[in-house]
Amino acid sequence: IAVPFTPVPGTRLLARDTAARAALLQAVLAWCAKERLSSLHLLFGSQDDLDTCRTAGMLQRTTTQFHWSNARPGGGRYRDFDDFLAALTQDKRKKIRQEQRRVQAAGVRWSWARGADIGTASWDFFYRCYERTYLEHGNPPYLSRDFFQRMAQDMPDAWLMFVAERGGRPIASSLIAVTPSATGAGGQKTSDFPACAAYGRYWGALERVDSLHFDACYYQPLAWCIAHGYDAFEGGAQGEHKMARALLPVATHSAHWLAHPAFAEAVERFLEREDAGMAAYLGELRARSPFRQPGPPATNP
Repeated sequence: IAVPFTPVPGTRLLARDTAARAALLQAVLAWCAKERLSSLHLLFGSQDDLDTCRTAGMLQRTTTQFHWSNARPGGGRYRDFDDFLAALTQDKRKKIRQEQRRVQAAGVRWSWARGADIGTASWDFFYRCYERTYLEHGNPPYLSRDFFQRMAQDMPDAWLMFVAERGGRPIASSLIAVTPSATGAGGQKTSDFPACAAYGRYWGALERVDSLHFDACYYQPLAWCIAHGYDAFEGGAQGEHKMARALLPVATHSAHWLAHPAFAEAVERFLEREDAGMAAYLGELRARSPFRQPGPPATNP
């Protein structure tokens, strides 16, 4: 039970209340048993989802991602990107500025477009970049050009695209998913998740430029989020290197049902050991905050 290709925390059991959620899960588990399936997995669920799964006896697993919050350590929101940099330790601030200067010195200039303003030519170029990223790692791209075309048609306001140009030619692109409207920015959350957030999804480049990846995937999106009043930016799965860019560790959760009792027992013992190690790992990461003051508290969905 998940969103394909999307490691983003969110509601997975779509039900109106606790009782309906429990009934839905029991129906799914009964169907799995009837069909003699070996397992069921709910990934990146909400707290309500996880509570329902726990009550149903499903195993729980904790992993980690790295998320950025538009919250100054001393309180309030960032005024601009320089204000954000000023909140970091001197070495982290210096590193980011050095990386941005390398990109600028290479003659790279950035532009962005959102929704219907992303033209067909930009989508075509983005797909060339997306395809190149996969092929360079020896894999065919998972998603087709037609998939992105349908997204552009059916949910245009959910997409933000950055394009890097050098010498008048596009050389790189990154695609960010965004909540459809910024009207909730800075407002009260209506669930476990930020009211107004951006999510790094894909990037690629046709030319190699030192530090271009960091600018495309972190600095440009963060600057955009600050300028447009967004609450959070999630950079995707994995990557302790994201901490140097002020994306802090948060716990993410999943729930699992295994049909074979002995196998389920073995996995449960493993998860008990892993949970202890994960708690220590998260504590160690949080102690290495990139902020001059203690960073904003991580919110775990």
